Amino acid sequence: MPDEKLARAIRHRIRRDILHILYEKEKASVHEIAKKLGITESSASKHLKLLYDLGFVGFKEKHPEKFYFLSIKEIRELFEIYDKIVEKMRKG
Repeated sequence: MPDEKLARAIRHRIRRDILHILYEKEKASVHEIAKKLGITESSASKHLKLLYDLGFVGFKEKHPEKFYFLSIKEIRELFEIYDKIVEKMRKG
């Protein structure tokens, strides 16, 4: 079910953060993502694989690294709305 895939992709904070990084940067390596989030590359790779398997990210290899990108462009729209909601919640 597509709605279950979306819920699984954004349920975990690290996966949301990865999607948000790719929303902001358009593409990033595992190393860049891990460094930005303060997690191991192994952990970042695990989450990226799940996001890839769910169809949310794609990658291009540029030896020796893979660069990940959002494969569902509408995720950008989701994060635009998400950011607006978070900002309104911060303001109270």
